[in-house]
Amino acid sequence: MPSETTAPFAARGSHDEIEEGLGFAPKFDRDGLIGAIVTDAAGGVLMFAHMNAEALKATIETGVAHFWSRSRRALWRKGETSGHEMTVEELRVDCDQDALWLKVRVAGTGAACHTGRKSCFYRAVATGEGALGQPLSLVDDERLFDPAKTYGA
Repeated sequence: MPSETTAPFAARGSHDEIEEGLGFAPKFDRDGLIGAIVTDAAGGVLMFAHMNAEALKATIETGVAHFWSRSRRALWRKGETSGHEMTVEELRVDCDQDALWLKVRVAGTGAACHTGRKSCFYRAVATGEGALGQPLSLVDDERLFDPAKTYGA
C-alpha cells in the first residue's frame, strides 16, 4: 500500500472547477496513485510511472522526479542509484487531473530506463491486418550504460 502521507493539494470540486479552474486537485486512484508520463524536455517519451501524494509533493518541492515503486513498495527518487537523475522542467496535469506529464532533463548518459536505454519504450507492437501474434520489434534500443555494472548482477 502506498504511503499515507498527504500532500497539500486542493480539494476536488465540481466538474467545472476540476477541468477549468486553477486549483491543483490531482485524482489519485483507489491505491493512492496517479500515473505519470515522462518525456525528455527536448522531445520523446522516456517512461511511465506512478506517483503517490508523497512522491508528487517531493517532485514539486525539489524539482527532481520522485515516484512510487509498486514492486518495492517505496518512494524512489529517479536516478538515486544510477545517477541518471531527472530534473523537472515542466509538470502538467490533464483535463480531469488524473494523469501527469513531466518534461525532464536526464543527468548522466541521458538514459531513463533501468535496462540502460534512453527510453523504456524500445519495442514496437505491430498493428494492422495480420499483426496479432507478431513478435515485438526493437527500436531505439541502443544501451547507453551497462545495467549490470550500474545496479549489480
